[in-house]
Amino acid sequence: MLREPRQERSRTTRRRLIDAAVECLAELGWHGTTMSVVAERAGVSRGAAQHHFPTREDLVVAAVGYLGDEQIEELRERAAALPAGPSRALPVARMLLDLYTGEKFRAALHLWVAASTDAALRAVLVPLQAKVGREAHRVAVELLGADESQAGVRETVQATLDLARGLGLANLLADDTARRQQITSQWAKMLEPVVG
Repeated sequence: MLREPRQERSRTTRRRLIDAAVECLAELGWHGTTMSVVAERAGVSRGAAQHHFPTREDLVVAAVGYLGDEQIEELRERAAALPAGPSRALPVARMLLDLYTGEKFRAALHLWVAASTDAALRAVLVPLQAKVGREAHRVAVELLGADESQAGVRETVQATLDLARGLGLANLLADDTARRQQITSQWAKMLEPVVG
């Protein structure tokens, strides 16, 4: 039986720890997401977990980066099949307004809430979240084919992402799919003038 090369085993362990951290954050929140809990869920020793991520904050930085990258990659994959022109507004609006639902958003939200009262976590999270936000904005512009040199287009794109986060919050306590679909249809009509 061939053994997995050490570098690949290390990458696999890191990925398992990040996946476990995201799950724990979504289910248990920041305070319930300890290195011991994450290590147990990932199926590794606490020492192995701390070898890869010396502190919980280090693990969170990796998890937030991973969440952002996953969301952007998912958007790009889904966008490849979309039509061009104004008919693109509705499918892009659906993609963007559904972006902040599910486990990944729930995990990020727990971190935002914890960072509002934890200065050390906030110091780590704010610059990372700003980077993720800039990338989400850039991809939204790309998906819409929007020309930000036109008056109001940048603000419209940002309003789309802000609306998406608000709809994601509304969906946390109860399934808000029906209302979100109605809002998405109306918002798509408002996006049509900015679609390139």
